[in-house]
Amino acid sequence: MWYVYFLQLHNDDVYVGSTNDLRRRFASHQSGYVSSTKAHLPVTLKAYVAVETEAHAPELERYFKTGSGKAFASKRFWPVGPD
Repeated sequence: MWYVYFLQLHNDDVYVGSTNDLRRRFASHQSGYVSSTKAHLPVTLKAYVAVETEAHAPELERYFKTGSGKAFASKRFWPVGPD
């Protein structure tokens, strides 16, 4: 199983990544071993999506880094306010 995950950074940005070991990868972010997020600690796991194939995970990660992917994620994964 592969995961596309979203981290809430200390500066309120959202980091998108993919991995086959979500616990290990999240721990490496929290410990400051990932150069993209180490300046914005602490990080919290905001959401994740499980995908079955390794090939699909990077495609989905790239999509969530686009404008429409960010809009979809913010509307569907962490909506603000009442439904």
